[in-house]
Amino acid sequence: QKDKISKSNSELGPLTTGLGEFYQYYLKIKPGYEGKYSLNELRTLQDWVVKRRLYGIKGVVEISSYGGHLKQFEVALNPEKLMAMNLSISEVFAALQRQHENTGAAYIEKNRQAYFIRGEGMASSIQELEKLMVTYRDGLPVFLRDVAKVKIGHAVRFGALTANGNGEVVGGVVLLTKGENAYQVVKDVKKRVQEIEKTLPEGISIEPFIDRSRLIDKTIHTVSKNLIEGGLIVIFVLVLVLGNLRAGLIVASVIPLSMLFAIVMMRLFGVSANLMSLGAIDFGLVVDGAVIIVEATLHHLHARHAGRRLTENEMNEEVYDSASKIRASASFGEFIILIVYIPILALSGVEGKMFGPMAQTVMFAIVGALILSLSWVPMASAFLLGKKIKVGESYSDRFFEKLKNSYVQLLLLFLPHKKTIIGISVALLLLSSWLFTQLGGEFMPELDEGDFAIETRITPGSSLTEMIESTTKAEQILKQFPEVSKVVSRIGAPEIPTDPMPMEAGDVIVSLKDKSEWTTASSTPELIEKMEQALAVLPGVAFDFMFPIQMRFNELLSGVKADVAVKIYGDDLSVLQKKAEETSNILHKIKGVRDLKIEQTKGLPQILVKYKRDNIARYGVNISELNMTLRTAFAGEKIGVMYESDRWFDLTLRLDSSYRQNIEQIKHLFILLPNGCKVPFEEVADIQYTEAPMQISRETGKRRIFLSFNVRGRDMESVVKEAQQKLEEKVGLPAGYFFDYGGQFQNLSDAKSRLGIIVPITLGLILLLLYIIFHSAKEALLIFTAVPFSAIGGILALWLRDMPFSISAGVGFIALFGVAVLNGIVLISSLNRLEKEGVWQLRERVMQGTGNRFRSVLITALVASLGFLPMAISTSAGAEVQKPLATVVIGGLISSTLLTLFVIPILYEWINTKKNEEPLA
Repeated sequence: QKDKISKSNSELGPLTTGLGEFYQYYLKIKPGYEGKYSLNELRTLQDWVVKRRLYGIKGVVEISSYGGHLKQFEVALNPEKLMAMNLSISEVFAALQRQHENTGAAYIEKNRQAYFIRGEGMASSIQELEKLMVTYRDGLPVFLRDVAKVKIGHAVRFGALTANGNGEVVGGVVLLTKGENAYQVVKDVKKRVQEIEKTLPEGISIEPFIDRSRLIDKTIHTVSKNLIEGGLIVIFVLVLVLGNLRAGLIVASVIPLSMLFAIVMMRLFGVSANLMSLGAIDFGLVVDGAVIIVEATLHHLHARHAGRRLTENEMNEEVYDSASKIRASASFGEFIILIVYIPILALSGVEGKMFGPMAQTVMFAIVGALILSLSWVPMASAFLLGKKIKVGESYSDRFFEKLKNSYVQLLLLFLPHKKTIIGISVALLLLSSWLFTQLGGEFMPELDEGDFAIETRITPGSSLTEMIESTTKAEQILKQFPEVSKVVSRIGAPEIPTDPMPMEAGDVIVSLKDKSEWTTASSTPELIEKMEQALAVLPGVAFDFMFPIQMRFNELLSGVKADVAVKIYGDDLSVLQKKAEETSNILHKIKGVRDLKIEQTKGLPQILVKYKRDNIARYGVNISELNMTLRTAFAGEKIGVMYESDRWFDLTLRLDSSYRQNIEQIKHLFILLPNGCKVPFEEVADIQYTEAPMQISRETGKRRIFLSFNVRGRDMESVVKEAQQKLEEKVGLPAGYFFDYGGQFQNLSDAKSRLGIIVPITLGLILLLLYIIFHSAKEALLIFTAVPFSAIGGILALWLRDMPFSISAGVGFIALFGVAVLNGIVLISSLNRLEKEGVWQLRERVMQGTGNRFRSVLITALVASLGFLPMAISTSAGAEVQKPLATVVIGGLISSTLLTLFVIPILYEWINTKKNEEPLA
């Protein structure tokens, strides 16, 4: 192994990431042209035409060719002729290196010109190679043609590409430069592909089988659709509930203006528009401050000037007066919503990368809305609202008046039963806390990418030919499903091993048609189940269904493509293997565990050449030369290159393929001794079949073996917790051996730990800001009660929708806590203002304050929750990530609104009873 390492060449890998394989394609042979082009010709076309033209696109760091035969000029030695000429392989190799080279010899000055000297000794054709002299024997030259056949061959392959059940094809993987915008780069790549196709030979086209822009387009469409629908719902509700078209449009105008502000800031801070950055914008939340100001202005105008026509100056003064009274509450509320997003920026790791841009975008939009609420909205209200103040009530006024009367009656009914109401609220809080422990958990909801990646494995040590046959059969089965548009299998590793798989492993990429064209199944899980049943007819082949990005994502997280990795650490490989099998038997019985497999650590077939040192010393040869002979004979050794116009190909020396078939040919490979005698290789080495470890994995300084599985039909956290409990009980590990858990579960645990720090910081910031606003710990704590009670609705909503807790839901709770206190601030500010205005009777102040702010509280909650409604019910691509967040906010707003309207007034009267007179019954 040390010898291999010492002779290996170091090469810097491409500046990309594990998710950088954003565009993959193969060269498709059109009908009628089958058999016209060999795999050798297609690979040459890929390497020297397609690949070269794709270089130079900004954002493309590398194109890794896959499949086909990498063309070489091959000197195929005949060992029998070598023996007859008394030549060794190393002598032929050295002779060819000497006979196949060019040189330069500076220049000569003549007639004031410099004539550069160039010696041209490289062969330019197979015929010239055959004429190269190897040595002299008996005064006569021995040419290369006398001991070898020179021909066009190909490099030893460790990977292949197959497509649509029709056998091997040639393709490429375009790698994205780290940090570049994938969407823009893939657009440039597709444009260049169209240009390249015009220059390809007749009957060949470029067919993509992974195109990241398709998923990006789908998710952007989902986000855009949700934003437009949410915006339209918010505008409609605003006009409806405000009962004034102009007022509704004034508030609605904040939506495009704040988004314009957010887009400008995104551009300045380098935040791209995508599913995550735009996925949490709620226009109802954005306009909350504007709603409060406009509703207060309308209430103020109707209360003081009903039936009058105001002059421009009077209108300006009245709008200023009403906006001034409420702007502090509205501003502080928006500011708190803004502040709660700041801790999200402190998230690190994967969740930080995912939710950081979301927090930035929401903050940009809220800052824009806050500026507009304090400037544009009052100005537009003074200018655009009708100067003639109507006497009669609008339909909206009548509706809310009836609603308010019902609310007042309920509040009067509840106020005498403070302890009962508070007790019920606390009981609900305790119930929701228990429900939270039953939700289970997952790192992130599974994103339906629209295509499948099926990890495929056959018996360890199987040949490349066997794997090609297996994937071809699998493709033929999968192509029978009408939902499938194309199937392409990547086997083993290409020349640039960005994903170094063994030859018995492959990824089958299944491209699916639009769901509107599906007939076999109505959902992705159902289709997966039917495909698994269909593929079960292939014996000895294991299939694990995943999504392409999910598979790479999992592999980046823990080195395992599946959702969960159970790692066993220890020193002895045989003990590790035994314990892994025991673990597998237990995990297999746990509900939700699918695609369970053990890392292969043994079973690699080998031909072991073990040198006899005594014989080597007796014959006077050295191991280095023996290794070189063995390596050149079977693997091949590069002599130099051959040029064809502007293309070059390796010139390789090895035994003819007919002499590289079995172990006997290794044994009978002759070695030339220093004394001119010849001995077979078996004289200097024991050569036998053996079985070696497939791989020996080490992590954190210890050997380890892992078991991996996917989770279906159950949340990940509960599955892993059950697994941990049963493994601790039933698998006894020797001293120094231990379990560890990786994959998405580990990221969920790490993220929950970070949320355990960030959420208390967020809550502390909210409480601190409330104290700064009201200069009263009592009132700050009173409003702060909205936070735990808003969590009741969020937890219940997740439970009712059968959604486990995820980081997306966790971010939803953080956002919810900021929104929850907004209405509390408005209500308590109103009650404090009434107290300053001389309303000393406590019950009267409570009823008047809640009545005055009933409409604004309801409108604020209504537009904020309905703005998230399209996200909560969407079934489009990418909606899976938005759903938990939107569900939490909607559910939480319902419970926090009920708290604001009932529990806060009850608590306010209760804590102020001793300060003022007893409330009237």
